Amino acid sequence: MTEKIIDTKAIEQVSDNLFQGVAEIIDDARQRVVVYVNKHANMMFWQIGHFINEDLGYKQYSSYGDKILATLSQRLTARYGKGYTYSAVTRMMKVARLYPEEEIFATLSQTLTWSHFLELVTIEDGTKRLFYQQMGIAEHWSVRQLRDKQDAMTYERSLIAVKPEDEIVRTLEKISPTHMEPDAVLRNSYVLDFLGLSGYYTEEELEDAIARQLEEFILELGQGFAFLERQKRFTIDGTDYKLDLLFYHRKLKCLVAIDLKLGKFKPQYKGQMELYLKYMQKYDMQPDENPPIGLLLCSEGNTEHIELMMLNEDRIKVAQYLTCLPDKQWFVDKLNRSILIAKEYKNQNEDGRRQDVAHANTDVRTLPNKQIEPHHHSRHHRKGQ
Repeated sequence: MTEKIIDTKAIEQVSDNLFQGVAEIIDDARQRVVVYVNKHANMMFWQIGHFINEDLGYKQYSSYGDKILATLSQRLTARYGKGYTYSAVTRMMKVARLYPEEEIFATLSQTLTWSHFLELVTIEDGTKRLFYQQMGIAEHWSVRQLRDKQDAMTYERSLIAVKPEDEIVRTLEKISPTHMEPDAVLRNSYVLDFLGLSGYYTEEELEDAIARQLEEFILELGQGFAFLERQKRFTIDGTDYKLDLLFYHRKLKCLVAIDLKLGKFKPQYKGQMELYLKYMQKYDMQPDENPPIGLLLCSEGNTEHIELMMLNEDRIKVAQYLTCLPDKQWFVDKLNRSILIAKEYKNQNEDGRRQDVAHANTDVRTLPNKQIEPHHHSRHHRKGQ
């Protein structure tokens, strides 16, 4: 009788394959359970808040309403535990008030936890809250990351914050885990205090410092950036050009060209960046990619000049970099200046269009009768204008 030789390696390989397969089943099931429990817990808290809001109505804002809520929370806590304290119940009411549509809340609950909602409702400004909500979903922020992003003034520093409110909302509503918008990703200011630069330094020294602290620099840029190249060379009509830094953004699905500048933004920088982008679109862009985007990083801010030059520019962005961290009010003041300039620019354009229409109407009204052509000739008249 011959003994069978057991192939240990074959057993290990089969066992390993089985383990991986079973582990995937368990992990997937656990994830679905977590999503299920999270969604239904969220809906229960929302329904409690909604029910109380509807039942109490305006009375909830009075001392009478406070006493009712205090009594209610005591009774709920006695029966169900500490999750129904007065503060917990009032937070449920606030979430239900700020997210009044049950269907929308149920959809958001598939990705956001109750702790996310409790953090989001502390943001009083609805547009800002929508920014953190949508970006949090798209980039899978934890509650701690959500807090950190607010503390870092991510909304105030975003390029999207300066736009009109209706445009911000339309743009943010497009954002998802598979789609991102450039103005939500890119910022109007970047804090590079980790570079250790102070006083006078050259563009080369700045670039060298970034190269040494590349990981920190990418973290400051935001999620989704991948470093590709430093000092990328272009040769156009025998003339050599160099781009400081080249990145790729996974969700934007495009190349991001970054040029570092000392001092304030100058109009010629825009023309140079346009040249780089056209070259890369022709020679470097892949068939499934979006057109490249350019980011000009300047050490000094000249807000009005930048806003007027770049307000309607989709592919070239300008931002200020700071080598030391300012206080939070600095970011708020910068945003307010940008918003004011954008509004003035918009109002001037609208006034100009109204004046053009008024002049056109005046011209028609003041024409002698013999110059006004009959209706059947109007098509030829418009064609000749």
